[in-house]
Amino acid sequence: MRDDPTAALRNFQLIAQHGSFTRAARELDVTPSALSQSLRHLERKLDVRLLQRSTRRVGLTEAGRDFLARIAPAMAVIDDAMENARQHGQRPAGTLRLTLANPRILSHLIPAFMHAYPDITLDLRVETRLVDLIDEGLDAGIRLGESLQKDVVAVPLGGPNRSRVVGSPAYFRRHGTPMHPRELSAHNCVRFRFRPGGPIHQWEFAERGGVNAGRWFDVHVDGNLIVNDHATIVEAARQGAALAQVFEEHVADDLTSGRLVSVLDTWLPPYDGWYLYYPSRFQVPPKLRVFIDFMREKLNGGE
Repeated sequence: MRDDPTAALRNFQLIAQHGSFTRAARELDVTPSALSQSLRHLERKLDVRLLQRSTRRVGLTEAGRDFLARIAPAMAVIDDAMENARQHGQRPAGTLRLTLANPRILSHLIPAFMHAYPDITLDLRVETRLVDLIDEGLDAGIRLGESLQKDVVAVPLGGPNRSRVVGSPAYFRRHGTPMHPRELSAHNCVRFRFRPGGPIHQWEFAERGGVNAGRWFDVHVDGNLIVNDHATIVEAARQGAALAQVFEEHVADDLTSGRLVSVLDTWLPPYDGWYLYYPSRFQVPPKLRVFIDFMREKLNGGE
């Protein structure tokens, strides 16, 4: 009897994920020929071709795409059950795979977690795009509350966020200070795009008074720099190249030191804070449970 009856399915998932026998074999620490043999056996058993092979890459057939979509939830359940069985009554261990849009929220806590749980390996993927946790083999993610889907369990990490419109003192000396969000049309502003080919994010504000007080509105800004990385946005503002709208956590030190100056503060609405989230229909494995408890204790005071 094989040690893992789902091995062929796992092999297929990994080949599809990488689009390559070689890269999948490297991750599994097996030879590409052994992986190819495993897939051929699976295709013979199902009597259907799952992958199209070429000299350059490997792609899914229509049957392969459907099969992958159907087995992914079941494989996640099996992995979760096996992980819980292995760790029952034991110290939490294993690899915890997380996706997060901003590493700053965790960077000062990661060393303490590693010290507290040396048997857990953190595999962190920093990316702004939204990903499907199950399809990409991830345990959990950390995103802003407004971007979360409905079918997840969300655990708050800290309080609400707020944004800032910032520029360098030199920029404001050269170009003046906007007093109303609409005046930003006369300024060079760094623009943000979440994903390649996606829409450019509009700058968001809230009315200050009157019957529309608190109502959000967007301002279309213009500028000669478009990026999908917050560090580049902040650096452009530091260098006096443009204005930037970023979350306060990205520029707190710059504002304290005076390298950047914040404007239009009374027009800026609060945002949902950061949340750790995971699929609602799965039991939480011990490695994720201790991570959640640790982060809640450090960021929320145990709430």
